[in-house]
Amino acid sequence: MKRRDFVAGLMMASAMRPVVAQEKMKRIAMVVSVTKVSDMRADKISFYRAFFEELKRLGFIEGQNLVVERYSAEGRRERNVELAREVVGTHPDVIFVSGGALALAFKAATTEIPIVTAAADPVAIGLIQSLAHPGGNITGASSEAGSELYQKWVELLKELVPKLSSIFLLASQPNWESFEFSEAVRAGAKRAGASVIPILLGSTFSEAAYESAFKSMEQDRADALLVSNESEHFAYQLGLVRLVAEQRLPAMYPSRAFVESGGLMTYSNDVADQWRRLAVPLAGILKGKKPQDIPFNQATKFELVINLKTAKSQGIDVPHLLLARADEVIE
Repeated sequence: MKRRDFVAGLMMASAMRPVVAQEKMKRIAMVVSVTKVSDMRADKISFYRAFFEELKRLGFIEGQNLVVERYSAEGRRERNVELAREVVGTHPDVIFVSGGALALAFKAATTEIPIVTAAADPVAIGLIQSLAHPGGNITGASSEAGSELYQKWVELLKELVPKLSSIFLLASQPNWESFEFSEAVRAGAKRAGASVIPILLGSTFSEAAYESAFKSMEQDRADALLVSNESEHFAYQLGLVRLVAEQRLPAMYPSRAFVESGGLMTYSNDVADQWRRLAVPLAGILKGKKPQDIPFNQATKFELVINLKTAKSQGIDVPHLLLARADEVIE
């Protein structure tokens, strides 16, 4: 075969080969309230692993067809507005937000970029219109069952402390002033025959704010403590658990992470399961769905976890019936 015939054949074969368009990289901004940016990875924390594994199953792999830009408020709620403006200014395809207060800052910052969020009670805080019809540019998954969960926390404290007559509630000033939150806790306490004593951190979470809040407990005495469901508590969980231990108070925490760190008890959703479910609407939006057409997913799986080792060290007697009902007992 002559060289020119060989070259001509190669050119003809190349021309007949189908043209494959390069897949466009999708870009998401992942923004959280507490976790350090360096820890927002599958090999660091289990629920991030669940999230990225589900995204992979749905066809999106970081470094292949997905770019993930990570941001954190690092427990400083006063940064939320500035952080929202910064992220929105980068114009990602989707913004993933963890934390109700942070999600509200993003809602105010953009009505165009789709937002997928993990929030405790998105309807109560005014984030969306309803779970079935979120409206606007926001969808996601709830970590709670609304006001019923707050009342359940009080109910379990009553089982733990049968003679319960008063409860300290540790929360930020804005969260306590939220009508839905405070009324739900008061309603649960009333049914239990107890009163609620708010112990407020002000508007800023800090070690000094916790120290001051716990010092104010000296003015009153309560039979138990309930820690609010605000994600900023996670940034201070070790110090918070220590302060509660010093008070030797039976305490209900909003997540098992606190109980694994030495807290007494939690009744909360499976965080890994929630983050796995959050990957579904995010992938749907990347494939072309509109957030207003994706119902907000509500948590249905909750676990009662009790740290019996903590109970023994603090001289707290946990009733056998309550232990028998626990999904997990840490000994």
